[in-house]
Amino acid sequence: MAHLRSRRTLALAVPIALSLTASLGLLPAAASAAPLTASATPAADGPNLAYVVNTRTDHRTIESVQRAITRNGGTIVASYDRIGVIVVHSANPDFGAALRAVRGVRSAGATRTAPLSAAGTTDEGAVQVLSKTEAAQVEKRSAAGQEPLEADQWDLRTIGADKAAAVNPGSRSVTVGVIDTGVDDTHPDIAPNFSAAQSANCVSGKADTTYGAWRPVDADHYHGTHVAGEIAAARNGIGVAGVAPGVKVASITVAQPDSTQLFYPESVVCAFVFAADHGVEITNNSYYVDPWLYNCMDDPDQRAIVDAVNRAQLYAQSKGTLNVASAGNSNDDLDADALTDASSPDDSTPTTRTVDPHECFDVPTQLPGVVTVSAVGVNNTKSYYSSYGQGVVDVAAPGGDKYQIPNTPSQNGRILSTLPNDQYGFLQGTSMASPHVAAVAALLKSTHPHASPARLQALLKAEADNPGCPAGPYDGDGDGVVDAVCVGGKRVNGFYGAGTINALRAVK
Repeated sequence: MAHLRSRRTLALAVPIALSLTASLGLLPAAASAAPLTASATPAADGPNLAYVVNTRTDHRTIESVQRAITRNGGTIVASYDRIGVIVVHSANPDFGAALRAVRGVRSAGATRTAPLSAAGTTDEGAVQVLSKTEAAQVEKRSAAGQEPLEADQWDLRTIGADKAAAVNPGSRSVTVGVIDTGVDDTHPDIAPNFSAAQSANCVSGKADTTYGAWRPVDADHYHGTHVAGEIAAARNGIGVAGVAPGVKVASITVAQPDSTQLFYPESVVCAFVFAADHGVEITNNSYYVDPWLYNCMDDPDQRAIVDAVNRAQLYAQSKGTLNVASAGNSNDDLDADALTDASSPDDSTPTTRTVDPHECFDVPTQLPGVVTVSAVGVNNTKSYYSSYGQGVVDVAAPGGDKYQIPNTPSQNGRILSTLPNDQYGFLQGTSMASPHVAAVAALLKSTHPHASPARLQALLKAEADNPGCPAGPYDGDGDGVVDAVCVGGKRVNGFYGAGTINALRAVK
């Protein structure tokens, strides 16, 4: 399965390194004075790969680059002229190098290392489906005024979301876009709040708004439906409740429809632009962009990926969209001098490499302005799997932890939410933490409708509760081994950023 929710680390280091990318004009143009094309007779005997070509945004440059793409054996899938990103397919093995030598091209590179196939996320472990018998037992324990399965939703009570719903469940003028594996909008807990007009399938790199195209291809693509329920499951006397049960939720599908469920860059670029152009106020990003867990700026392909996705998410911010992303499930210190990446590229044969997370970026979570979220369990301490890092994590939220056991009917420390085909189940991961933050951001947007993305992020931090670093060694799984070291103080630290978000404060 793909990487539904990995990580992010640009908070302090990225503004310097990535601001080069963010500015769109400061990235070195490999051959700004080079001829229009470097290959008169392009070869076409390589694997058919997808590419992103990043250019200046004036029409003359874009048209010139588009002609060069065609001459070098490329087929344009989509051209996002406003941000200067062109999505291309090509079987020319020299396509990337040739385009990098074209006047006006800032960066260009392959977005995958394996040939195109018929579209990761950040949940930790397999889903645990709640059976009808188990659901009946939970319903017996639910209190008056609660949803039938709410007794198992310890996460709502941890952040005051149950009390917040009585004050302000959120505005229907606010939409959270779930950039993910697709959302089953026919689920009875999701249907009341679903926005079809703001939903699409972006798998190809070009938005498909055909009715239902946003849905998961099968029940195994459950991740997006679970996330959507955490955000906006309606308080309608059925199943569970979302953190913001009054806001709308949209589905922007980016996961490949096969069993890999990979999230490729061109799909994510499409998703951010679509969200921005369709009035989505918040996006939730519980994944990292495949095929590289970390994209290193000294590699031309990986640099082009950072450039393209960053242009798209900055465009979304400029249109008023706040982007929220999960920090990752590797228990990595994202502020470390070096990390080991043994999973990249994940679409072909991975090789083990050592990366500096200040120069090799997890996308989109390490991009400027994106809210990075770590996970906590019922005890409000860092989940054993959650990545962390001083100056990287912005806030924390319930993501579940099988080692932190709640006093609930199921005694399950994971997060209960919706699944395709009218089912419910438990998942854990920073994938589950991020939608809690996206939902609270939606509550803040409901309360402060004119707040900018930067203002919403500041409010999330200001209203968070920080438990501070652990008093002793951190042993998340209880095996007697120190698993992580928290750096920072009570106000801001590497485990929780500014602290665990608070839904009740958001509506007050």
